Amino acid sequence: MRKLITTALALFTLLCLSTVAYAAAPIKIGGLFAVTGPASFLGEPERNTAQMVVDEINKAGGIKGRKIELITYDTVGDTTKAVQLANKLIKNDKVVAIIGPSTTGDSMAIIPVVEKAGIPLISCAAGSKITEPVKKWVFKTAQNDGLAVARIYEQLKKEKKTKVAILTVSDGFGSSGREQLKAQAKVYGIQILSDDTYGPKDTDMTAQLTKIRGSQAQAVICWGTNPGPAVVARNAKQLGLKIPLYMSHGVSSKKFIVLAGDAADGIRLPSGKVLVADLLPKNDKQKASLLSFIKDYQNHYKAEGDHFGGHAWDAVMLLKGAIERGGDTPAGIRNALETTRNFAGIGGVFNFSPRDHAGLTKEAFTLVEVRKKDWVLVK
Repeated sequence: MRKLITTALALFTLLCLSTVAYAAAPIKIGGLFAVTGPASFLGEPERNTAQMVVDEINKAGGIKGRKIELITYDTVGDTTKAVQLANKLIKNDKVVAIIGPSTTGDSMAIIPVVEKAGIPLISCAAGSKITEPVKKWVFKTAQNDGLAVARIYEQLKKEKKTKVAILTVSDGFGSSGREQLKAQAKVYGIQILSDDTYGPKDTDMTAQLTKIRGSQAQAVICWGTNPGPAVVARNAKQLGLKIPLYMSHGVSSKKFIVLAGDAADGIRLPSGKVLVADLLPKNDKQKASLLSFIKDYQNHYKAEGDHFGGHAWDAVMLLKGAIERGGDTPAGIRNALETTRNFAGIGGVFNFSPRDHAGLTKEAFTLVEVRKKDWVLVK
């Protein structure tokens, strides 16, 4: 009898342990970031931030007692690799959601993959076409380039500047920005006198800028991600171009100032508020999240948390809220994401809906200017 009781207790203990182990199985989330390659200035802070936030959530007990397992891969900014890795996350790693990729091109490339598999994607890229038109399983945290264009055009209208030259990079981000620059020009009474492009690997844009210098343009708008815009800034300074130079939010980090050097001074661009968090009023809805993110990133990585890392912060925190409300199935997460309201993150205050999977308005942007190797608010 004693042996029977001992065996029964052992089986009961084993069953309890198995149940606990099953209940504590981690929630697997995938991450695709361009950690190396030309877009590493986007992907590295995004990967770092995503891991930092996941670690903090797990340290605090996880989501309803379950830890998050973040599985990340480096796309190197290559669309073919991004597709391969998205399939790996879904088929091999069995993730319930994916955050990233870092670039518009990579994001557009994997949309058919996540849509077919029914896996929620929260892109960290800016191209408006990622979520326009709305795709069932696709969301994003980076502010739309359409909103960035509106912010620049509003400022030009305020200054009574109506003639511009645009210079855009010939990749997914650049083409999306170019579309928005052209589409919104009439709305703001803007005339585009020069419309030129440059290659992602080009190292000299003197020819395009010389053409612009010979026009009647009152401002130049460059649309791209580093290092190209920094080259444009340096070439413009070398040519003695006197008209204002605007950049896109694609260079919204201290990295741009480092790359452009003295040529960065006076350049303006629309940015998320993280660059000027300390200058925001106390009643700003995002200020607490912004300051917390900046402090945490500094403590973890001995560097400033930036606009791009903020996209990943928002993505992880949006997933956390969605899992808490909708459960850990892909469908439950998707449905909860779509009903997210008034989430004050790093990129802005998000309000998703069945008609809007980007969730932000132009208020997510503030206009900043480089002065003495730092950012200041444009009043």
